[in-house]
Amino acid sequence: MVDDQERDVDRIKARIDREDTNLFARLAAIYAASRKQAQGLLQSGGRISIVEWRTLWDLYEVGPMTISDLASTQRADHSLLSRALPQMREKELVSMRQAAQDGRQTIVALTDKGRDAYHLAAPIMGRRRAALNEVFTQTEIKEFAGYLDRLEDFVRRPASAVIQKEDVE
Repeated sequence: MVDDQERDVDRIKARIDREDTNLFARLAAIYAASRKQAQGLLQSGGRISIVEWRTLWDLYEVGPMTISDLASTQRADHSLLSRALPQMREKELVSMRQAAQDGRQTIVALTDKGRDAYHLAAPIMGRRRAALNEVFTQTEIKEFAGYLDRLEDFVRRPASAVIQKEDVE
């Protein structure tokens, strides 16, 4: 039994070493660090949020999209965008209108002010992607994305499929 009044440095190091392969913990930490880095970059590139940046970038490259299109492209929760878009409309970064063919859908489009905000942030975020290409080759990025696809497939499984009950006779 470990004395609960004293730190066991060797056990702490062993635990840290084991956690190096805990993908769930590592991904959460990487996600948080990535968001912090992006937020810092975006503060100097137009003072927009990450959601605003991703939305402006998608609309700039693709043109008008539905909220569902944006959520799918960004791999984001539909409700996150539904909450962010009205604020983006108030800032005049985007316009929103009901789709002519399906009135349940909202079409989101880039405004001139949104295009200006995109052009302010794009060089900074482009430098971020270029810096990542100094760390990983395009082949490594594609391979890594393949691993992420497999992990995403796994974590999207229902809990019942992950923890299967043993047969009881």
